[in-house]
Amino acid sequence: MSEKELRRLLGYGVAELKGGQLTAAKRYLQRALVYGGNSGAMADVWFYLSEAESDKDKKHDALEEALAYNSTHPRARRSLAILKGTLNADEIINADHVIAPSAKERKTNADRFECPNCGGMMSFSPDGQTLVCDYCAVGSAQENEEAKEQDFFSAMATLRGHSKPNAHKIFHCKGCGAEFLLAPDDISETCAYCASPHVVNHGETRDLLDPDAIIPHQFSQHRAIKILVDWVLTNKFTPQGTVLPPRGFYVPVWTFDVGGSISYSGERQAENPKQDGFGFSTKEAVITVQGESSIFVDDLIIPAAKKYERFLHNLIKNYNLAKTKSYKAHYLSNWSAETYEIELSTAALEARSRAYKAEKKKLKRSLFNLRNLRTSSANMAITSYKLLLLPVWITNYPYENEDYLVLINGQNAEVLGELPKAFKSEKKKNGFMGWLDDVF
Repeated sequence: MSEKELRRLLGYGVAELKGGQLTAAKRYLQRALVYGGNSGAMADVWFYLSEAESDKDKKHDALEEALAYNSTHPRARRSLAILKGTLNADEIINADHVIAPSAKERKTNADRFECPNCGGMMSFSPDGQTLVCDYCAVGSAQENEEAKEQDFFSAMATLRGHSKPNAHKIFHCKGCGAEFLLAPDDISETCAYCASPHVVNHGETRDLLDPDAIIPHQFSQHRAIKILVDWVLTNKFTPQGTVLPPRGFYVPVWTFDVGGSISYSGERQAENPKQDGFGFSTKEAVITVQGESSIFVDDLIIPAAKKYERFLHNLIKNYNLAKTKSYKAHYLSNWSAETYEIELSTAALEARSRAYKAEKKKLKRSLFNLRNLRTSSANMAITSYKLLLLPVWITNYPYENEDYLVLINGQNAEVLGELPKAFKSEKKKNGFMGWLDDVF
């Protein structure tokens, strides 16, 4: 009965609000709070109370109350974002009429890091915080800031979530098709994937979102070679031909925080079912159970590039995201960074789907006594995101006329490599040493 009365008073309050009668609207809505109801209805009441308030602080408090009942309430989230200044009301797009990006030429942001001592080019060293001159070895420490996550709701409400607003120069490898962000002064480039050299055409630009965060490379190519050699020794085989030294670069991934709740319903057997006069159980032998399970997933990673995606899925699981830094252009000085192919909106759908499937499995295990379990993700939502660059070393080795891929985690040195389909332990030392000569 209270739920029905709440809905009735809510309807009256909304009607008064639309008619501009704010005092009458607040009176109806405040009475509705007394009756109470489910979290969805209570969230609606508090949202409309915020619409009836002219005082900024009271409006803020009402919106916070609405989100306390339903953290994914879209209108409350939008109003609170506008109130806090994280969302500009003028930038909100009409979903039925998204303006196409301009085809005009756009300037790219280009940074060159020059040595204060000799004016030479400075490269980012793999210690996480230093630019070093390529000529005189003078170092320049850089400040490290903790990476900040972006509000997903605000991004999707504007063109930022549906387009790529910042122009960048792109290097497209004609050998394997991979694409990388281009350093501003490079006139030639070597593909990190297939090692083919190219002369760069600086006329090509692409609209891309700037990265939000990065995990810097933690070791040099010399150590990457040693890691590769140790991995081959451990697996007791010899590559049959020239092996190029590992090439360091960054791969892009999206990370998402997922919050809200999953509602569920099911049936269970009553402990003491009622019986009719003939000793048979009545319909009350089965009880319908309903409820909600809260969900929070932190930094769910979705690969943003498709090349070698099945290998990257396994490699990216073991990065320590607590070491993430706020992205600065100097991190890419003398390092390649692959461009993302999967856009924010597409990756978000994948993240939400994965989080929902994982939570459903947990619910089925914890609610094993319920039959006909049904779940709904209506109250689940992406809360925040970031575009993150992860450090990787890559190379290939030949074996029996086939090439096999080896990836090395540029943060913790973990190796993910393809092993030959069939090989024998080789004991000929000179054969192995020949491979070492090729690598070094």
